[in-house]
Amino acid sequence: MNLDDFSDLIERPDGGVRRDAEERRERQIVPPGALGRLDELGEWLSAAQQAVPVKPIVQPRVLLFAGDHGVAGLGVSGRAAGTAYELVRATLDGATPLAVLARQFSVPVRIIDAGLDCEPELLPEPVVRHRVRRGSGRIDIEDALTADEAEQAVRLGIAIADEEADSGTDLVVLGDLSVGGTTAASALIAALCGTDASVVTGRGGAGIDDLAWMRKCAAIRDSLRRARPVLGDQLQLLATVGGADLAAMTGFLLQCAVRRLPVVLDGVVSSACALVAQRAAFRAPDWWLAGQVSGEPAQTKALDRMALNPLLDQGVTVGEGSGALLALPLVQAAAALAAELPERAPADAEKEGDDGRSGPDGAADDS
Repeated sequence: MNLDDFSDLIERPDGGVRRDAEERRERQIVPPGALGRLDELGEWLSAAQQAVPVKPIVQPRVLLFAGDHGVAGLGVSGRAAGTAYELVRATLDGATPLAVLARQFSVPVRIIDAGLDCEPELLPEPVVRHRVRRGSGRIDIEDALTADEAEQAVRLGIAIADEEADSGTDLVVLGDLSVGGTTAASALIAALCGTDASVVTGRGGAGIDDLAWMRKCAAIRDSLRRARPVLGDQLQLLATVGGADLAAMTGFLLQCAVRRLPVVLDGVVSSACALVAQRAAFRAPDWWLAGQVSGEPAQTKALDRMALNPLLDQGVTVGEGSGALLALPLVQAAAALAAELPERAPADAEKEGDDGRSGPDGAADDS
C-alpha cells in the first residue's frame, strides 16, 4: 500500500457550486458577511454536497477510534497504561461528556477498537471485532506496529469510512479514546512540522504534573529520533511512531475525502492523523473542519500547517470528541440559514444595487 496513491483519488469540493452558493447568499435578505463564519460554512457545505441550496445535516455520527499506547507505561499520561477500555466502557454507559452531549444532540456514537490492551470479553463484540492488535509498541524504543499491522489498520479505517458513506452518514465528528495517544500524536506532528519535542508537548486530556510533562517531552524527543529517517513514507511513519488507532484514523480521513464525506476534527490525535493524511494527499484537508481548540500546542502546529481555523475555543480539554461535537450545532445552523433564509424581491435588489449606494431604509440615496 502506498498512501500517496490517494492524491489521485481526492478532488476538491466543487468550486462552481461554491460560487453558485455565494451568489445565492448575496441575494438573501441578510447582508453577506452579517452572519460571519456561518456564511463560509454554508458555502463550504454546498460545495461538499454539490447542492444549492445546501441540504440540512440530518444523519451525523460520532466516530471514536480507541487504542492503548505502550509509551503510556512511562508515566506520560494522567491515566494508567492499558486503561483506555475504561474510557470506552464509560462512553458506552453514557457517563462521559461526549456521551451526554451525544444524547443532548441525538447523535449516534460508534466506537472502533483498533488497538485496546484488554481482554475482548470486557467490551461488546461490535466494538472489539475490528482490533488490529492488543496495544501499540513503546514508540521511544520500538515501532508501534509492524508494517503489516500498519497497513491492516489503514485498511480498517478505509473500510469504516466506506461503511459510513454507504449508510447515509452526511457528516462525521471524529475523536479518539486512548491512553498515551497524545504522546504519539505529538511525535507525529513534531516530525512532520520539523520542530522540537518541547514545542509540541502538552498535558493531555487528563492533565499531568510537571514531572510527567518532562517524561512525556523526553519520550517524544526519543520518538522523533526514530521518526525522522522514515518521513518520506507515511505508512512507515505510522508504524514507527503512530499506533493502530492513529493509522486507522488516517485511513478513515483519506477515504472520507475520496467519498466526499465531511469530517469535523476534535483534538490533537485527529489533527495528527489529518496531518499525515495531508502529506499523502494535499487536497484532503478541504473536506475537514477543525472543531475546536484543545489547548495542545501540537494541535495548533498541525492546524496551522493545514490552514484549518477552529470553529470553537471554549477551553474544552477533555478530548474524546467532546469539543468537536460541540461544533456540530454550529455547522447545522449554517446549513439551515443558507438553505432557509429567503431571497430579496427583485425590485429590492435592483434599488440596492443602482449605483452602489443606499439610504438608511434600503432605498437608493439620490442626495
